[in-house]
Amino acid sequence: MMSGSLAGVLISIPIFLFAMVIHEVAHGWVAYKLGDPTAKFSGRLTLNPVSHIDPFGTILLPLMLILMHSPVVIGWAKPVPINFMGLRDPKSGIMKVGLAGPMANIIFAFILASIFRLLPLLHSPLVAEIFFSSILINLVLAAFNLIPIPPLDGSRILFGLLPPRMAIRYMSIEPYGFIILFVLIWMGLLDRIVVPLVAILARIIGV
Repeated sequence: MMSGSLAGVLISIPIFLFAMVIHEVAHGWVAYKLGDPTAKFSGRLTLNPVSHIDPFGTILLPLMLILMHSPVVIGWAKPVPINFMGLRDPKSGIMKVGLAGPMANIIFAFILASIFRLLPLLHSPLVAEIFFSSILINLVLAAFNLIPIPPLDGSRILFGLLPPRMAIRYMSIEPYGFIILFVLIWMGLLDRIVVPLVAILARIIGV
């Protein structure tokens, strides 16, 4: 989500939560369809945000980035539990499950943009800001998660594309993934990755 005025932040918070919820539910739903019922049996295929809140990724990190006046505020929900070995085809399944979250956000952003374009009556300043924030937050969440740094979704997609031996070596850096992300945030490089990706996604969906 994008930081800005207090009103903008207050509008963005519930949108941000819902965007993360549909992101995680999409992971769990695709995993379920591919043979792994772990998320379903854990009660995570629900739109109730309480089931998905991660104290650090959902609350503390976004607040910290807002206080740092970061132009892009990112975060994450509690990952849905997935047993990748329970998938019918684990290697391609990992890639599909990883792609599901960002695609859910991109599709949702496209639907919102289409509704806004087709219904001129919605074009009041407040409604326009809500739609714009909703579209932008979903695209930022998708772009952030497409970064190929474990454990982000982009790493799952890349894992599915790499040869087995290289894929295993690549995922061995996962314990250091969050350290890498915080270094990128501290150096101001994360914005330089996310913002261009958001611009590309926005052009794709016609925003």
